[in-house]
Amino acid sequence: MRKASLIYNPRAGPINLVTPTTQVAELFRRHGWEMVLRPTQYAGHAMQLAREAVERGDKLVVAAGGDGTLGEAANGLVGSDTIMAPLPVGTANSFARELHMPLPTLWDRHRLMAAAEALLHGRVQRMDVGHTQTSQGGRYWLLWTGAGADGYLVDKVEPRPPWSKKLGRFGYLVQGFMVAPTIPTIYTTLTVDGRVYQDNYQLVVIANCRLYAGGEICLSPLAKLDDGRFEIWMFQAGSIWSLMPKLMLARMELHHKIEGISFTTGRSLQISTEPVTPFQTDGEAAGLAPFSCELYPRALRILIPETAPADLFVEGGRPLSTVE
Repeated sequence: MRKASLIYNPRAGPINLVTPTTQVAELFRRHGWEMVLRPTQYAGHAMQLAREAVERGDKLVVAAGGDGTLGEAANGLVGSDTIMAPLPVGTANSFARELHMPLPTLWDRHRLMAAAEALLHGRVQRMDVGHTQTSQGGRYWLLWTGAGADGYLVDKVEPRPPWSKKLGRFGYLVQGFMVAPTIPTIYTTLTVDGRVYQDNYQLVVIANCRLYAGGEICLSPLAKLDDGRFEIWMFQAGSIWSLMPKLMLARMELHHKIEGISFTTGRSLQISTEPVTPFQTDGEAAGLAPFSCELYPRALRILIPETAPADLFVEGGRPLSTVE
């Protein structure tokens, strides 16, 4: 029996998925995995549980939760040989959308089992991860770091109240509109591999994947998860209200041709803002600018479901069934 842990956030998402999560553990056991259920109890606990799984010699950690829970688990696994498997139990589930996974709903909780089946028939890959550093410390992240408007929104909205969680993505949208009028005009200085950009960038997104904003925007359609570079988007805007039309155009995948939206790639960045504003990683509050950001190529072993796009990685993977 190969040892594994299922780390899950019992408070994630708008619906209670504890029972289906138990069924997922049983499914992995039937496929030869000695699966142990480990619920998180506080912020950052998933990272601690993932580190403990590495110390026990677990071959696999199934991380069940939203994008924040996945990011926490990744922080405990980066640099190890333990494989992380993402299981969508959150509100936005942006990474699961990236991987085209079945998503559980109020009406069909059993889609979680379909997602687990897709993982069992998936492949193991090595994925790039980002790392942000401030004067207060550092952390790894999977999907994106955002400076400016989105970091401000996350800082004001999270942790979400129970009424918002019950409404799912709609609740997050309502909270966002309530906070939006208070977002200040932000002047940003960004240095990418020695190149300096300065302007009223109301939003800077350092992306390690294709989708953004809970999977609503395909920001970097050609990105790959192991290409050794960030895709960096700079949205020039004087206020949140002039930023909104640009985000709508991005949702229609027209942002590549729009004046006021700049793009570059890189591996090492430094960001400062005036006024000092919060930033986010994987949808979680991460501290205050200034901060630096580095790419760690192929630093995380990750289980990709059979539903994932075939061109999402440069390198080929290996079936989970071959892992000993």
